[in-house]
Amino acid sequence: MIAKKDYYTGIALAVLATLIWSGNFVIARGVNQQIPPVSLAFYRWSLATVLIAPLAIKKFKEEKDIVLKNWKYIFWVALTGITLFNTFVYVAGHYTSAINMALIGTTSSPIFATIMAVIFLKERLNAFRIIGILLCVAGIVLLLSKGSWENLASFTFSVGDLWVLAGALSFAIYNILVRKKPTGISSINFLFVIFLLGTILLFPAYLTELNITGPVQWNGYLYGSIVYLGLGTSVISFLCWNAALQKLGTGTTVLFGNLIPIFSTLEAVWLLGEQVNPIHLISGLLVIGGLIIANTMQNRNRIKQ
Repeated sequence: MIAKKDYYTGIALAVLATLIWSGNFVIARGVNQQIPPVSLAFYRWSLATVLIAPLAIKKFKEEKDIVLKNWKYIFWVALTGITLFNTFVYVAGHYTSAINMALIGTTSSPIFATIMAVIFLKERLNAFRIIGILLCVAGIVLLLSKGSWENLASFTFSVGDLWVLAGALSFAIYNILVRKKPTGISSINFLFVIFLLGTILLFPAYLTELNITGPVQWNGYLYGSIVYLGLGTSVISFLCWNAALQKLGTGTTVLFGNLIPIFSTLEAVWLLGEQVNPIHLISGLLVIGGLIIANTMQNRNRIKQ
């Protein structure tokens, strides 16, 4: 059973996380020609580690024994959620179109996570969850195809698409692993440890890339972008997302990832001056409707009034 307050708090946290995360793609596109992908990921997580360290250091000292005891678990969480996920997405941006990235990444990760939650966590998957997932996928496909069958018919997989798919699978695994977080590790220390280890695991690839591409030419826009990624999409969003996973469960929480392209569209209208058309409105209603069905109907018997 889920307490009603926890249920709605979990939803609010998941929505906030996806709202902030949606800016990740706008930032990545904006700096694509200024910084290579591994370096972007490395600076993002380095800053995130530095920012969260003062908040977590006390808990880290108190919990270091249990962290060391669970080092194998911490390694896999850091590898999938920090080292690989966004790095794969940043690499994919150099090889494939935005429509392919969003279509594959946004729709496949929740499906991967839902299937794995059913298999490994024994979460129940009933008709409401299935209908909700299908509506979310339909909304995303409609948005990204612009309602054109020709766009879908011409869709082909490229090397970049495979990178996105790998990133989606990596994040799905992360979502499953977070549900198994040892109770003796606090949320803030958990993030600090996986941010730190994930950054360390990125370091060899960063040095290799640096040797190939040369040093980054820094400017004000690039500095601001790294701050947004390090503080917003890393520290704040991950705190919100992990809390939502604990309150709602994996299968429910990951469906909120389908809100990211909706929020990205609104941000594009605001920041880039793009126009909203009926396809945007219909797809948004489909995604929101799918989330309501998958959550409200799926969980109505689990909520304590």
